[in-house]
Amino acid sequence: MTASPFMLKALNIASQAMRITTPNPRVGCVIVNCQGQVLGQGHTQKAGGLHAEMVALQDAANQGHSVEGATVYVTLEPCSHHGRTGPCCDALIHAKVGKVVSAIADPNPLVAGQGFDRLKAAGIEVEIGDGALQAEQQNPGFLSRMRRQKPWVRLKMAASLDGQTALQNGQSQWITGPEARADGHAWRAQACAILTGIGTVLEDDPLLDLRLCANLGTEPRLPHLVIVDSKLETPLSAKLFQHSQPGTPAPRQIWIYAAKDHPEKRAALAALGAHITLLPNEHGKVDLSALMTDLAQREVNELHVEAGQKLNGSLIREACVDEVLVYLAPKLLGIGQGMARWGPLEDLSQGLSLEFTETQLIGKDLRVLARVTA
Repeated sequence: MTASPFMLKALNIASQAMRITTPNPRVGCVIVNCQGQVLGQGHTQKAGGLHAEMVALQDAANQGHSVEGATVYVTLEPCSHHGRTGPCCDALIHAKVGKVVSAIADPNPLVAGQGFDRLKAAGIEVEIGDGALQAEQQNPGFLSRMRRQKPWVRLKMAASLDGQTALQNGQSQWITGPEARADGHAWRAQACAILTGIGTVLEDDPLLDLRLCANLGTEPRLPHLVIVDSKLETPLSAKLFQHSQPGTPAPRQIWIYAAKDHPEKRAALAALGAHITLLPNEHGKVDLSALMTDLAQREVNELHVEAGQKLNGSLIREACVDEVLVYLAPKLLGIGQGMARWGPLEDLSQGLSLEFTETQLIGKDLRVLARVTA
């Protein structure tokens, strides 16, 4: 179902908050009078700041507009609890709006319909479902964390048209072009955290930052960094620590998950600002499913994965992937390193089933976005 014009406007406004609201959802709000005049609008600010409804109410007040009897279009149920800010439903009630049109209910147990109930009890008409599909697609991570207690995991890969992410000797820079690499950084920017494996850290010594991403603003938010490192082999000299030190612009958290403890190395990594968590499975490797649960408890909504074929395969095998983001270069490389190493499978039905949701040329490369279907 296509969203109504004013809900589309609210959704477009919410999209402006894609990189800033974590761990809160991206929400847009538009307040309209009975003549169809927009009185106020806004989106959720960064954590601790105003929610979309409060920004829209403030915008209306700044323009000298009364919102009494107006209709509020908001992409998520107005909150009903005291978190970092006060309840938005109470603010709408106090403003005496006439109707609230919400795309979806908030699955947060602290809200979960209570915002709608409070509005109805105050005599405000409530309509739910306008723009629901688009609102769901805008907040996959927040909704996943609230519904499944796990983040939304996006597996990013860059490969040749025949599926090779590197040559046999490990050379991979650069298979795709500069436009695709910049686009990949834009996807990093909207994630709460970036995950990689110790293999990538040792082989590439990556920064995993947003240096190719435009329009970051004056206070860029660097996604936190997650490293799967079973034996605590992360070098103390790794470049990834450059953005975690106090005093650096927008320092980020570094979370290292291991299976075996090495007290001296753990202390040295902790001195660099890393947080070490031991999560071994029965095979002496990191328990990836438990890792996802732990990240949700750390308020990670969207997890962006940039790893090698071994960890990619493990994540797929452990059913930890929700979506794949693939950049395909118009070249063939023959024998090399594939996208994900897992299996071997005994039947085609055992493969990971995907549904294409978007294809687009980015420079000379093809970007493919696909979601896991079951």
